[in-house]
Amino acid sequence: MARRNTNDFVDIVALLRQYVSKWYLFVISVVVCGGLAFFFTKVRQPTYAVNANLLISTDNSSPSVGDMMGGALSSLFGSDGNVEDEIFMVSSHSLYRDVARDLGLNERHYVRHGFMNTEFVFSDYPVEVHSPAGVLDTLRYGLLFDVKINAEGKAAIKTKMRKDVVCNVKDVSLPYTVKTPVGDFTVATTKYYAAGEPLRTKINLTGYDAAAEDLDEDVHTEIASKRSNVISLSMETKSPEYGKAVLNEILAQYNERGILEERKQTQRSSEFIDDRLLVIADELAKSDTEMEQFKTLHGMIDPYAEVTYQTAKKGEVEKSLIEARTKQEVLQLVNDFLSNRDNAYELVPLMIDSQSLAPIIVSYNEAILERQRMLESARPDNASLKVLNERIDAMRANIHESLGRMLGQQKAVVGDLQRELNKTEGSLNTVAKSERSYKDIYRQNRVKNELYLFLLQRREENQLLLANAQPKGQVIDAAYTMSDPLGMSNSMILLIGLMFGFVLPPIYLYVRRMIHNRFETRQEVERITEVPILGEMCTDNSGRSMVVTANDTSSASELFRLMRVNLLFVLNDANDKVVLVTSTQSGEGKSFISINLAASLVLMGKKVLVVGMDIRKPRLAQYLGMSPRFGLTQYLSSSDITLKQIINPSPSVRGLDVICAGPVPPNPGELLISKKVDEMFAELRNEYDYIIVDTAPIGIVSDTFTLDRIADAAIYVCRANYTSLNDLELVNDIFENKRLKKLSMVINGTAAKKSYGYGHKKETKG
Repeated sequence: MARRNTNDFVDIVALLRQYVSKWYLFVISVVVCGGLAFFFTKVRQPTYAVNANLLISTDNSSPSVGDMMGGALSSLFGSDGNVEDEIFMVSSHSLYRDVARDLGLNERHYVRHGFMNTEFVFSDYPVEVHSPAGVLDTLRYGLLFDVKINAEGKAAIKTKMRKDVVCNVKDVSLPYTVKTPVGDFTVATTKYYAAGEPLRTKINLTGYDAAAEDLDEDVHTEIASKRSNVISLSMETKSPEYGKAVLNEILAQYNERGILEERKQTQRSSEFIDDRLLVIADELAKSDTEMEQFKTLHGMIDPYAEVTYQTAKKGEVEKSLIEARTKQEVLQLVNDFLSNRDNAYELVPLMIDSQSLAPIIVSYNEAILERQRMLESARPDNASLKVLNERIDAMRANIHESLGRMLGQQKAVVGDLQRELNKTEGSLNTVAKSERSYKDIYRQNRVKNELYLFLLQRREENQLLLANAQPKGQVIDAAYTMSDPLGMSNSMILLIGLMFGFVLPPIYLYVRRMIHNRFETRQEVERITEVPILGEMCTDNSGRSMVVTANDTSSASELFRLMRVNLLFVLNDANDKVVLVTSTQSGEGKSFISINLAASLVLMGKKVLVVGMDIRKPRLAQYLGMSPRFGLTQYLSSSDITLKQIINPSPSVRGLDVICAGPVPPNPGELLISKKVDEMFAELRNEYDYIIVDTAPIGIVSDTFTLDRIADAAIYVCRANYTSLNDLELVNDIFENKRLKKLSMVINGTAAKKSYGYGHKKETKG
């Protein structure tokens, strides 16, 4: 016979029946989960989202200035802001470190209220810790101060560093100095401490670097969208005021750094201009002296009055020559600046009116600024810094080379104009040679004078830039808190708690079944095995071994009567008299089933015998309260004892005879296979209507299988919440291979239920 496949279907009705029978689990689970959810909604602190938005300006160029001699000169500095670079500036470790230092974020204060710890943010905390100067800048490991103050004001202080107690004092007065391996810290009360009230507080003190690392995890920065120049800052916190203070301080620190950076650039330009003014002023003074000496030497008072009519012809040429020489001088200044090795990584003044060279100088200055920012946080041997230095060196060489070419070209232009002027002057025979020398001196003087005026103008513009420095970041939205807290609402939490209350019992029952590996109901047995079920027996509370008597109408007695009816259907032949009762292991109730099933047959007026053939671990005599002189093992091993000597009447059931097992023999297996057993049962069949044989468990020894030769039917007793599912698989194998005749099953120890119109009380026996 094929075994039933238990995986082909799910018995929904049986599943629901099981859930209904465990209704109390659902009630307990719903109450507990709902209560926990309700408690959580009362004690949890809502988390809020705090946001801020910063617009990065992409035009940071200085305003243009007028050119000298009518020519426009570009601004000294100018570059487009890179938003992706600025987001690293906003979230840099050094900036977070300054924020943590200014706001005191390296201190966490917790005060115990009942069984809850309340965190105090920024102020209002009752106890504070003063640290030595400079310690927090280098503190690598955090310190935990656990302070308990009693009603008398005496304090107990326990200080830990990396889970090691470094100080533990009691009954001290505050302020108190705690000595640690990293310095002496003073624990003192604040004005918010309520004297005369017990207090317990914990203060977690870390270094500024550790606080900056925590801040980096809490604050999120990102570009608002791919096409925008807006940086969004966000933070999730249980204290909105704390979140707004942190984000606003980050914005303030970033803008302050931007202003300092812009002022630094302008200051460098001012220093360069001041240096050049000193040089040009000295050259201009020398030129003025030279002109004065020339006039004195040649006795000239107004040389131009003599050649007024001639200069009109040469005016245009002279004007062009002066402009060309001015441009040449500017190129020479910048070229000398680049040639000086001390200026290798300094900003190049952008004073050249050239569409080809000006963008290159702008890019060079941007690289110099990027190098200066990197030096603030990187070491000189940093790989990225080395790559940047190489790129700056290449750009400087390129600019120097281009300046050389432009300077050469400008010299050629000056030479051409000079030759043209000389040619014009050559035709003026009336102009004295001394006048031409004077004019050369005069032109040089005018060049120096114009250059001096240009630098003075530029210096004033730089002073205006220095006074009106603006940061790159414009605060669009200062830190603000979203009105609704993050996470689930209280009603949703309660709903989820109730859902868990309904879900956990089925999960518990399923896991319990997987781990327990035991069946609980008859329906489970029917799904696992095809062995016919003779009946089931509910647990019995009476404490009696014999529950079937003539006048007993208890549920247990009625169930045995029902079992008896089904047994008679199995013993459908007149010669079917001997029934083996077995189980898989001891404790499943086979002896209890044997004597009570036999008693139910006696109530029919039948002559019934119970034979205790579990000779390895006999318990039949104990159940019946008997102490016979001779037992089965003595009869089988001796020829002096007769069969009548081992048959004894039951003291509790009139008409029921019993053969007890007797002493445990050294060779139980050999006794059960002896011919004397066959002869004994042949004789007993003639004397009794039914013989119930209490045999050994089939999962332990093979005695029961050897007795199948003398039996007409077999009953396997299993017990709810005791017999394993693997044991039922063993019974399936015995049933399929027909190793026991007419095998049927009795389920013992099931829960009490109502059946056939009778109510069965819940009992505990087996």
